[in-house]
Amino acid sequence: MKLHPSVTNREFKLLIKPKGLDRRSRITALSDQILKFCKKNKVEFFHLDNATTGLRNIYFYDTPGEDFRRNNVILRVRESRQNVWVDDFCEVTLKCRTHDIGESAKFNPTPKKSIKSRIRFKEEILRGDELGSKRSIYSNNAILDAIPIDSIFDRTLSSVAKFFPGVANLGIDKKSPMRIVGGNTNKILEACLPLGNLVFGDGVQAHCEIAIWMKSVGDPIVGELAFSYRVNDENRGQAKAHKRVDKFFKQLQIELADWLEIGSTKTALIYGKPE
Repeated sequence: MKLHPSVTNREFKLLIKPKGLDRRSRITALSDQILKFCKKNKVEFFHLDNATTGLRNIYFYDTPGEDFRRNNVILRVRESRQNVWVDDFCEVTLKCRTHDIGESAKFNPTPKKSIKSRIRFKEEILRGDELGSKRSIYSNNAILDAIPIDSIFDRTLSSVAKFFPGVANLGIDKKSPMRIVGGNTNKILEACLPLGNLVFGDGVQAHCEIAIWMKSVGDPIVGELAFSYRVNDENRGQAKAHKRVDKFFKQLQIELADWLEIGSTKTALIYGKPE
């Protein structure tokens, strides 16, 4: 198994049915089942018993005609919360995500030089059409970690281009208005709980967590179980370990069959269009 040289991260994702996900006992049951499955398959799982749940608001920007979406581009904002309070700074991510690795690589999400960012080229591995299968989409990301909420966008494409010059090459009218997908009230409340770390081989350790999307507290929309790891010069050639992760992902779907929600990604649910 040979990974594409552009890939910096691999992230495996499974959508989880929303019923009961606002109850800690339900999450504990899921975590315990994963732990038993890992022991059975001799995959080390360093489980976190007392992890803290993080809260944040999540929303997406696009034009009224969803021009970003039609170009496989996603503009996402994450606002961290401390109890009821929203932080003054937010995380902004621009990504091109598509099944074609070449198309994703062609898009340049890099922000202007004065803005600090993290660049990630992810292989995102999703469940295929059947249980025990997989398919990949490729996500070319630029992540801005600390942007003042009051200065993110003034509702036009040109204001987005001030942060991300690459959007000017999409062929969209610069005067096009930008709005929150689904309207200003369509902000998602996400509860994210780290579950632990999975060890698949030398240098291939995946961080595992569950994210629960809610319209409001007590109103889950969907959950996502995900585990991911960095790909670097040291572990890129660990073909056996990468294959082991893929096999684990396929088998985990069968183990968690009763938990799994049909669909591709959480973003697809917001747009109402599959990825």
